[in-house]
Amino acid sequence: MTGFIRRVVTGHDKSGKAIVLSDGLTPTLKTNPLRPGHQSTEVWRTGAMPAPITATEPDPTFPGPDTIHPAPRGTVIRVAEWAPEPKEIRDMSPETAREIFRAMGNENASMHGRGGRHPIMHRTETIDYAVILEGELTLILDDEDVLLKHGDVVVQRGTSHSWANRSDKPCKILFVLIDGQYDPALRQSIDQPHPQSSPKEKK
Repeated sequence: MTGFIRRVVTGHDKSGKAIVLSDGLTPTLKTNPLRPGHQSTEVWRTGAMPAPITATEPDPTFPGPDTIHPAPRGTVIRVAEWAPEPKEIRDMSPETAREIFRAMGNENASMHGRGGRHPIMHRTETIDYAVILEGELTLILDDEDVLLKHGDVVVQRGTSHSWANRSDKPCKILFVLIDGQYDPALRQSIDQPHPQSSPKEKK
């Protein structure tokens, strides 16, 4: 099943001239019946830094299970759509949340049942750039919520977080994830349990 984003991939011919290698919908669409109202399409991946640039290369996106994180020293760009959050998400058990992240290749990312305020709360060792393309979405952190609207950009730096569509319309968001590494002192502090307070909302 193809995605919902037009993707134009450039490359080079034998003489080094810039050409279009492909132009069409992204080749994969990722969904999970345990996560109703959410779908994503992977646009591209890299697996090294600096990323090798060749004349042509196989498409690094692939059908099958989703993978939430980039490869070591790699990046991934994807676009996701969130429908207004259904009751099934709000009532989700920690076991179901872990199953969702297991299907994305990182069960340990799930924070549900480990202090997360939202069932899809998770943490990855990445720097994430997130851009709201359409609609609005709420960023959920440990002690505060941030309402994001069209054109807003988030730089998410390895924090425990989740996303919730609390509006009555779908939201479309673009993500670029970059492989990262926690500073040792930060890693020690985030691994310690900490009490939660009532969430604060920022608009």
